[in-house]
Amino acid sequence: MLTYTLQRFGLALITIWAISVISFVIIQLPPGDFVDAYIASLSASGSMVRQEEAQALRQLYGLDQPIWVQYWKWASRVAQGDFGTSMEWGRPVTEVLGDRLWLTVAVSLAAIFLTWGIALPIGIYSAVRQYSMADYAFTLIGFVGLAVPNFLLALIIMYFGFVLFDLNVGGLFSAEYQLAPWSWGKAKDLMAHLPLPALILALAGTAQLIRIMRANLLDELRRPYVATARARGLAEWRVIVKYPVRAALNPFASTIGYLLPFVVSGSIVVSLVLSLPTVGPLLLRALVAQDMFLAGTIVLLLGVLTVIGTFISDLILMWIDPRIRAGIHG
Repeated sequence: MLTYTLQRFGLALITIWAISVISFVIIQLPPGDFVDAYIASLSASGSMVRQEEAQALRQLYGLDQPIWVQYWKWASRVAQGDFGTSMEWGRPVTEVLGDRLWLTVAVSLAAIFLTWGIALPIGIYSAVRQYSMADYAFTLIGFVGLAVPNFLLALIIMYFGFVLFDLNVGGLFSAEYQLAPWSWGKAKDLMAHLPLPALILALAGTAQLIRIMRANLLDELRRPYVATARARGLAEWRVIVKYPVRAALNPFASTIGYLLPFVVSGSIVVSLVLSLPTVGPLLLRALVAQDMFLAGTIVLLLGVLTVIGTFISDLILMWIDPRIRAGIHG
């Protein structure tokens, strides 16, 4: 088991290195660079930048060097915990990300816990009570959840919040806590605002996992070992929970690998609609401005989240599924 964990950890490190290379290359693919985007924005406002100034800016940011040299310098600094300086903001990337990173983590974890907390019991109930009225109702809700985009749901909730309750349901903080330093009052205000965006982000994933859990549990309930357990006189809830549910949890555990980065990258439009101070809108702005250090750091972060999620999935699968443990020890 320890060998398996170390092997997975080693593969995770190699994958993160590969992601860093791919993400840096992808950031470089669009034509032009940050200086070109900067000159274009100044030209749109009526200002002009001389060729000498543009060349000086490229030398300042190292954009006049070959791409492999730029990557080596960036990767070397990242390995030391220095993610460079944002070209657009003129500040270290870590400062630009600041609280946005931790707020993104808070929203992501809340959305994942809501996804699991809602999808797991509903999926089990729908499988056990197949073709009941509740099963049909949950199926309908699930299809609606898959069909309605999250940003549209956010707009609908904001509209009814304004019209019916005269409330601004956007953001993660009240007006008095927007720029205030962290305190117990600000933390409580965050917890009060957190459920709504987390629920909106969780709905699409919840609808999908309900269908996955229902289908897998129905397949397990038809296995011979379930009939054997019932024949031995075990209580129905033990027959269902002890074996079939545990086996059907495998797809749940395997979804962690994509849920973590999806909540970050898939929430860009929702974050813009709800005015959430998360990493998503910052990534969009960095890509438009071709701020390669900021955009590269965020893309690398998404890749690292995928690797971490996959690593956690492997460990959870090893824990809940004896067959995987037997394969490891065998």
